[in-house]
Amino acid sequence: MPPQDVSDAPTVTPRVLADRVARGDDVTVLDLRDRDEVEAWRIAGPNVAVEQVPYARFVQAQVTGDVADLVADVDEPVVVVCAVGEASAEVANALADAGVDATHLADGMEGWARLITAVEATTDAGTLVQYDRPSSGCLSYLLVAGDEAVVVDPLRAFTDRYARDASERGASIVYAIDTHVHADHVSGVRAVARGTDAQPVLPEGARERGLTYGARPLAAGETLQFGDAELRAVGLPGHTSEMTGVEFGDVVLVGDSVFVDGVARPDLEAQLAADTDAATEALAERLHRTVTDTLASLAPGTRLFPGHREPGVARADDGTFSTTVEGVHRLLDVLGRDRDAFVDAVTAGSPPPQNYERIIDVNLGREAVDDETAFELELGPNNCAVD
Repeated sequence: MPPQDVSDAPTVTPRVLADRVARGDDVTVLDLRDRDEVEAWRIAGPNVAVEQVPYARFVQAQVTGDVADLVADVDEPVVVVCAVGEASAEVANALADAGVDATHLADGMEGWARLITAVEATTDAGTLVQYDRPSSGCLSYLLVAGDEAVVVDPLRAFTDRYARDASERGASIVYAIDTHVHADHVSGVRAVARGTDAQPVLPEGARERGLTYGARPLAAGETLQFGDAELRAVGLPGHTSEMTGVEFGDVVLVGDSVFVDGVARPDLEAQLAADTDAATEALAERLHRTVTDTLASLAPGTRLFPGHREPGVARADDGTFSTTVEGVHRLLDVLGRDRDAFVDAVTAGSPPPQNYERIIDVNLGREAVDDETAFELELGPNNCAVD
């Protein structure tokens, strides 16, 4: 059939859709991708319903004039989604012509993956900006104290955003820090450093894991001065052997140790060890000590800002994805404070992030990839939390 003009197809932007999902609006997503793609990675939220209907069925239905019949049992309004926003525009147009309340997601799942949002919060040491990537739940941070700033766990796909936001707040970035060697996304530490005067900083143990490029090592207990404040490194091993959080006034950025409603998985680094089971158990035991001895013993009311969030997790009163020491105790009540119970709970198997071995190599500097390849490597579910 001849190509259709879809330039005026009803459209919703990734940002508007993300706002709807965040508010808890009822959202029906009609996903045209193959079932395995949808099952692996989809738009998710507590009030998001996903219906998978292959694009080929719509092509056939347009010939027979039965397009609306394919969504007869689907709640409206409908957001049509595909990989890059081309097939979805065509289908949304056809559905709208048939009287269905339908829009399509601009630029598809690729556009969804290129969205990052920000929320600003105040600490007693300065300003904290939390960035959220809705497609994966990756969280990164800009900390501003006076005329200097630090970026923590930056994503390579958004390096320009951090520098721009720092500049808008009258600050320049002096350090770009990773809390650990990430397995789910390509780090932006080196890209931020190249675009600013920032010094790249990684935990001291990253060198033992094979880090090949020059970065300032950060050991637990060490401090970094910037602006009129300082950061203090907090050792939080478990998800990885070198996991290191940073304390900024009355908050701690905890990386992938605990999340708002869960804990990190301890097996991704272990998957690369000769004895995976033994390495996983050892890291799980270290995670247990991190949670029970380090995080649970922080001053009550200390706010904890994680490196990821799960779909549908509730925001704190200040609009951020964060928890408290009291929240850690609630997690322990669920998982078990006993070492064996905790280890059993966090070592249950779940699929790893896609391409995680190659992403680790990129983040260690053992493989170089261009920006587009880096973006494609990290598409998909996060899977860094215990399932």
